[in-house]
Amino acid sequence: MKLLSLDLQFFAGEKTEQATPKKKQDARKKGQVAKSADVNTAISLLTIFLSFIFIGAFMRDRILNMMRGTFQDFLLLNLTDQSVHDFFLTMSYQSAIILAPVMGVALVAGVLSNYLQIGFLFSTEAVQMKLNKLDPIQGFKRIYSVRAIVELLKSLLKISFVGFVTFAVLWLDLDKILMLSHITVQQSFVYIAQLTVKMGLFASGALLLLSLLDYLYQRYDHEKNLRMSKQDIKDEYKKSEGDPLIKSKIKQRQREMAMRRMMQDVPTADVVITNPTHYAIALKYDDSKMDAPFVVAMGVDLVAQKIKEIANSHDVMMVENRPLARALYDQVEIGHAVPEEFFQAIAEIIAYVYQAKSV
Repeated sequence: MKLLSLDLQFFAGEKTEQATPKKKQDARKKGQVAKSADVNTAISLLTIFLSFIFIGAFMRDRILNMMRGTFQDFLLLNLTDQSVHDFFLTMSYQSAIILAPVMGVALVAGVLSNYLQIGFLFSTEAVQMKLNKLDPIQGFKRIYSVRAIVELLKSLLKISFVGFVTFAVLWLDLDKILMLSHITVQQSFVYIAQLTVKMGLFASGALLLLSLLDYLYQRYDHEKNLRMSKQDIKDEYKKSEGDPLIKSKIKQRQREMAMRRMMQDVPTADVVITNPTHYAIALKYDDSKMDAPFVVAMGVDLVAQKIKEIANSHDVMMVENRPLARALYDQVEIGHAVPEEFFQAIAEIIAYVYQAKSV
């Protein structure tokens, strides 16, 4: 029996169940999401090299103007503190203008790639300072772990695949590369720029393909890390829905409070219609609250006896009407007006009660 109990505890603690929506939401709030850094890199590289097709002429003209100004103007300057200062300011400004479009494209691509993977998410949990990250033992375990080996194999695969694609692009253009010495410098620069963009597009496309596979792996690994045991699911249910024992006690307390309020309203009733032994329904007519008589208390068996005791002690008249009592109990709730089909019967009873009280 003891061994069986230990086996049951082991299987109950084994994380074999998919994470619940609450567990996933809590992990997302902490910044723990399925995300591949390779997707960001691939999309950024691809958009940057694509942007060269549109802004390449602008960058070329700005670079040529900067070089022309350097050779024509700045080489003739006298070296003074002010001239060197002006030179660096001018070069920084020109460089910023050249790089600004590229940086802007990279920024948009980075935001877009993150949004495509995880949507909108803002969390400071992932960047908080945690001293356990400085633990050398834990660091050693992270370095020599299965995950580290997988990351190493992924890096080798990326380098090999992207390198092969880049080499293939160069190999297919080998004849033109060997002819560079036979063309002008301007033509050489144009061809090298075109070849660079071509290599970048093919390499980033290859990296994008690998990054999609990595993203699928990251999702699998993320789901695996979030798995829960059956006991975890039970504990989460207790926390979110409440302990069943506590919930039953709360419901019992609510029923007791409702019963006390109902019994407090019995003395205000105009009449109590009885079965006479099993059912008791206390009715009241107040035209300032409702246009029809409404139920202030009802019950069967012991509750019905209690209602009749309170009614008797407060001189509330009781009228026996078996069919009416049973019908009202089945069709009307406490605090609701009686249905229209009972108006005539109840009106006769209340009129009889008022007449009896006035005598």
